[in-house]
Amino acid sequence: MKAVLALEDGSVFRGAGFGARDSACGEVCFNTSMTGYQEILTDPSYKGQIVTMTYPLIGNYGINRQDMESWRPHVSGFVIRELSPVVSNWRADFSLAQYLENNGIPAIQGVDTRALTKKLRVRGSMNGFLSTENISDEEAVAQAKSWPGLVGVDYVKEVTHKDSFQWDPQDEQSAEFKLAFGRQPGDPRTFRDPLPPADIPIVAFDFGMKYNILRRLRQQGFRTQVVPATATAQEVLRHKPAGVFLSNGPGDPSALGYAVNAVRDLVASGIPIFGICLGHQILGQAFGGKTFKLKFGHRGGNQPVKDLVSGKVEITSQNHGFAVDPASLPAEVSVDRINLNDQTVEGMRHRKKPIFCVQYHPEASPGPHDSSPLFGEFRDLITKR
Repeated sequence: MKAVLALEDGSVFRGAGFGARDSACGEVCFNTSMTGYQEILTDPSYKGQIVTMTYPLIGNYGINRQDMESWRPHVSGFVIRELSPVVSNWRADFSLAQYLENNGIPAIQGVDTRALTKKLRVRGSMNGFLSTENISDEEAVAQAKSWPGLVGVDYVKEVTHKDSFQWDPQDEQSAEFKLAFGRQPGDPRTFRDPLPPADIPIVAFDFGMKYNILRRLRQQGFRTQVVPATATAQEVLRHKPAGVFLSNGPGDPSALGYAVNAVRDLVASGIPIFGICLGHQILGQAFGGKTFKLKFGHRGGNQPVKDLVSGKVEITSQNHGFAVDPASLPAEVSVDRINLNDQTVEGMRHRKKPIFCVQYHPEASPGPHDSSPLFGEFRDLITKR
């Protein structure tokens, strides 16, 4: 298949299509991760976006059923330099092309992703149109220009689970994968480390939650009740949780007034709260702060974050296009982490209440894992109370 990627500034990139024979609009952004394309594809935070991978060779280890971050891929389209013609991994169930075709997502290869990334770095993330159908350059550019964009749009309601549920009550999905050596009976892809007792009940808001967050919470001994993004504080407290978790998710945080109101009520209740990514931005608004759109966002597995209390630097995985304005925060909220690339807010903590949050992903799969201890910190915060 021939394919085209057009940007709202009139730029056109031609290449070879793979995945679904289809067309899609979205915000064109880039991700600098060298591995983890499966986790990126299935992260609900990418709803409404056409993702460009900066690493040149993608697809060499295929797609497997164990590493999904949600029930389906959420990207609008996928852009790469070169698709590996060979899938070589003992855990692979599909090729990348098969997986995208099965889920109706168009993709393009043969694009100069370095030139595209440099353009997005200078101009900022842009609206785009990707098609593997027979479409002219002029029509493709017109489609890109007509797409309304992400600002002010609520994508959370499109990706959240509609009903409340308990995560992994039989402990079948949460244990850490274990590579077994020597001859072992059974399927080696199912070998797992043992889990601790689930002795602390919490409620987790699903704003577009990655499954690995739920796995990490279970590995810390949390029994997690997941509630939809539209749940009220009263509905949350009805479960009698020892703490509340706020997940990641897609889109513009300023469009989520219902979530901000619920979290504001929970902040007032004094219950321990831990937020990640979009949950961090919702907490910032619940504190009284504001959010703003970044030029090209933070997307990749190599973002440096400095802990202003300890002085340590964590290498983090991130995926967001908005940030909290530190000047808008009240005095009782401290900024305790910053991004060393652009000094934006990466962590906040309430000075008087048991509440903290980070802009990045401590559950990162495949990594880095510098920030994994934050889940243990959440447990410590609850047990001390």
